[in-house]
Amino acid sequence: MPRPAVDPARAAAIKSLRQAAGRWLKAAREAAGLTQAELAERVGLRYYTFVSQVESGLGRVPIESQAAWAQAVGLEESAFARTLLRHYEPELYRLLFGDDAHEDRASA
Repeated sequence: MPRPAVDPARAAAIKSLRQAAGRWLKAAREAAGLTQAELAERVGLRYYTFVSQVESGLGRVPIESQAAWAQAVGLEESAFARTLLRHYEPELYRLLFGDDAHEDRASA
């Protein structure tokens, strides 16, 4: 079955959400007083450039390492994961948490 065409508006919205997640992560890292290299070391990354990619919205924090990232920047794990879910998978976030998403937006 052929893949459906990518909707440009949806692609732009996804890019915007990823960039917002990146800004949020960068702010959390900076608030923790960490450089990209220090964060990379704390979460077991070989290269700090992955942190840069995530902060620019080009990459995502893998689910299996979200707890380590949360601990490294001093945030509560479930709140960290929930914020990333809202940015990375907004429809799943809506299904799980309803339209009360506006309450979480204030923390982003």
